[in-house]
Amino acid sequence: MHGPSPDTLHPFNGERHTVFLKNVITRLTIEVGDFTYYNDVDNPADFENRNVRYHFDVVGDRLKIGRFCALAQGTTFIMNGANHALTGFSTYPFHIFGPDWEEGFEKETIFDHLRGDTVVEHDVWFGTNSTIMPGVTVCSGAVIGAHAVIASDVPPFAIVVGNPARVIKLRFDEATIERLLEIAWWNWPAEKVTRHLNAIRGADIAALEDACLEVACREAGDDLDADAKAG
Repeated sequence: MHGPSPDTLHPFNGERHTVFLKNVITRLTIEVGDFTYYNDVDNPADFENRNVRYHFDVVGDRLKIGRFCALAQGTTFIMNGANHALTGFSTYPFHIFGPDWEEGFEKETIFDHLRGDTVVEHDVWFGTNSTIMPGVTVCSGAVIGAHAVIASDVPPFAIVVGNPARVIKLRFDEATIERLLEIAWWNWPAEKVTRHLNAIRGADIAALEDACLEVACREAGDDLDADAKAG
């Protein structure tokens, strides 16, 4: 068994409120990994227009979301195009309203302060109406509380809440987090994830490490066979 196909548009019993997100993305500046889903009773298929805000090609920033992420309704990414110049007396964007006000505008007053790509790693859970600000990295395993505003990077397996969001706890001790990041089960093929679901859901890290060891041994054996045939 391999689990659901990541190419399924509506993976939750065909209900239209949930999409595997990569299948509704058309912009080249947005990347989404397999099995990441977005749930929204209104129109989840329009995520890139309704939930990715101020994402202009001229700015050049990218939104990258990894595998197995869960995005609740209203999860919103604010991109670098939302920035206004802070170098003068006014933050008003005069330059966007026609040539008379565009003359004399220096792009560097905005572009020199952009924060780069917004990156979400893997297995991140976003609560309802959470907001992610430009240039933030949310590391694997994190949990983002409902209505949280993420203005700085989130560590692996951290739970963050509030505005601005703050870390209230880590989901596991640091040694376990290091082991989980080394295992990186979210990068496994779907078949392997399916075979080891009980260990993933049951927090059996020893079983996950054994699964990694099995693959390493198998690959080593394949290499030896290949060397023997070549010899």
